[in-house]
Amino acid sequence: MNRTQDVAVLGAGVAGSSLAKALADRGWDTVLIDRQRFPRHKVCGEFLSPESQNTLKALGLLKPVELLNPSYINRIRLIFSHGDVIEIPLPGSALGVSRYLLDPALHNAALGSGVRMHTATTVTSVYPNDKGYLIETRQEGTINRIQVRAVIAAWGSNHRSGLPGKRPVGSGSNTYMGVKSHYMGIAMEPVVELYFFSGGYMGISPIEGGLVNVAALLTRKAFQNSEKTILGLIEAAAQRNPKLYQKLGQAIPVQGTQAAVAPVDLSRKPLAWDMIPHIGDAAIMIPPLCGDGMSMALRSARLCMSLADSYLRGEQSLDMWQHRYTQSIHREFNSPLRWGRFLQWLLGVPVMPHFLPGLAYLAPGLAAGLVQATRLKADD
Repeated sequence: MNRTQDVAVLGAGVAGSSLAKALADRGWDTVLIDRQRFPRHKVCGEFLSPESQNTLKALGLLKPVELLNPSYINRIRLIFSHGDVIEIPLPGSALGVSRYLLDPALHNAALGSGVRMHTATTVTSVYPNDKGYLIETRQEGTINRIQVRAVIAAWGSNHRSGLPGKRPVGSGSNTYMGVKSHYMGIAMEPVVELYFFSGGYMGISPIEGGLVNVAALLTRKAFQNSEKTILGLIEAAAQRNPKLYQKLGQAIPVQGTQAAVAPVDLSRKPLAWDMIPHIGDAAIMIPPLCGDGMSMALRSARLCMSLADSYLRGEQSLDMWQHRYTQSIHREFNSPLRWGRFLQWLLGVPVMPHFLPGLAYLAPGLAAGLVQATRLKADD
């Protein structure tokens, strides 16, 4: 074990990488740890909403993202299984970019700011002590220990036995599974298309290089008798919406881009702190149909950054950090989460897909207002 480092960020996704860079930019000796190897494909809408871009800019990350040549997206299209369509403009341009490119770009930015990064490294325990925290990690059978003054959890929504923030797994009948694949051969406008069907929904959105990301959230019960491969599940879902089936008819899956995750529990409450602060999906998860997941991850990183910086400078206690961060998480995210879960429920009611398009026609601003309610307020 070497000298005490200032802060460890556990998880090198969007939230963790962004926070690690921001802390290193402020002069703190920062270590970033992730159990995965990169680059990798991940189940994700791969959609950076307009609300995320001020946060990216504030964290010094907008230019690295723009250099990835993302697709620009200006509206959302909801397509129901009976054929009706609702189109909703976005309050600006969103960016479509794969996690396969985005994550390494964020890592490179963090490394350029002086972050020490360890991938393929599993955190096995986090112990508080009189110097802060002792972290034990395992990499290829070797156990290492890192002493740090502060630790921040950015390890996503996965349940991690023995670590702070572990939550019970929901029942199989009430949880979801996520699947994704990239495709070639799909003509796309600058739009995210959300297709709804019995048992879930699927998003199709353009990313870099003329590719299209296809990601679905499916109820496990509704697809328990379907083929259990990722492409098989996407095919089974497409058959439940004629327009979706037609859209994917000539599409060619890109080999090696498939990914899956289960269970996905959308009912869990926000968890800002459990011995250590949590950011990103470890803290909050909004239903994917809202398209604001990465924006929320970035916002939580920015909220935590200023408080972590203040704590490391000795300007506030750990208890004060916990109090202020917990307050800020609830203040920023409670309303979008509440509306997002309401929208998720609403679109799952069998009669609503038939009722909503007519209502949207009679009250054009209603659908846009409901979607806007699920989104974060603009970040200054």
